[in-house]
Amino acid sequence: MSQLHLVSWNVNGIRAILKKEFVQSVRAMAPDMICLQETKAPKEEALSALEMLPEYKAYANSSKARKGYSGTAILSKTEPMDVVYDMGIEEHDQEGRVIAAEYPAFFLVTVYTPNSGEGLARLDYRTTWDDAFREYVLWLNRRKPVIMCGDFNVAHQAIDLARPKENYNKSAGYTQKEIDGFDKLLNAGFIDTFRHLYPDTVKYSYWNFVTNGRAKNVGWRIDHFIVPQKLTSHVKDALIYDQYFGSDHCPVGLKIQI
Repeated sequence: MSQLHLVSWNVNGIRAILKKEFVQSVRAMAPDMICLQETKAPKEEALSALEMLPEYKAYANSSKARKGYSGTAILSKTEPMDVVYDMGIEEHDQEGRVIAAEYPAFFLVTVYTPNSGEGLARLDYRTTWDDAFREYVLWLNRRKPVIMCGDFNVAHQAIDLARPKENYNKSAGYTQKEIDGFDKLLNAGFIDTFRHLYPDTVKYSYWNFVTNGRAKNVGWRIDHFIVPQKLTSHVKDALIYDQYFGSDHCPVGLKIQI
């Protein structure tokens, strides 16, 4: 068994963050694998940008529906046995939101969960997405353990955002339907690694640029590493790397024996 260091980061545009010490930040964290969300670039452009980190094999998914929107990537020092893009459900596969990399002992799945949007316009779609994604990872998990990470676009508990009362059932990311979706995922046999290890720690992974949320630390913890309950004892640490800038999200990490 070896210890892996995994990182997930919503970069809010791969081309933009490359101008903001992204490469230096990744090398400072030195993960074995790093998963990116919201790359906002066609697959070829994302892969070209990621050539700045030649020590990693890069895999990218991009939106078919809207150019320069959504998108995910996985960078890995170890070449996976297989890489699968999307969930195999046409309705949910238009925006490049999921990549699964298979390794001998586990699957690494990165996800950029749809945001429910202004006025919660996409909340109903988001609810169907949560159900489909849960079924997808459970299907994979029957073959080997799934380590999933990404921007889940949900603050699960009141401790996970600075202003829970003001946002509850009003803001995307903290509605009861979104909370229920996350509950169902955890209740299907998984743990939120950070909250499991740090039940009382207030730390955020996203801050609104427009309201200068980061300077005031008015934030949300919506980026997560989730693992099967049977791997609980293998989790050595869960991290929120809020010392790194460049996006409206900071990286989050996981150290696990596997």
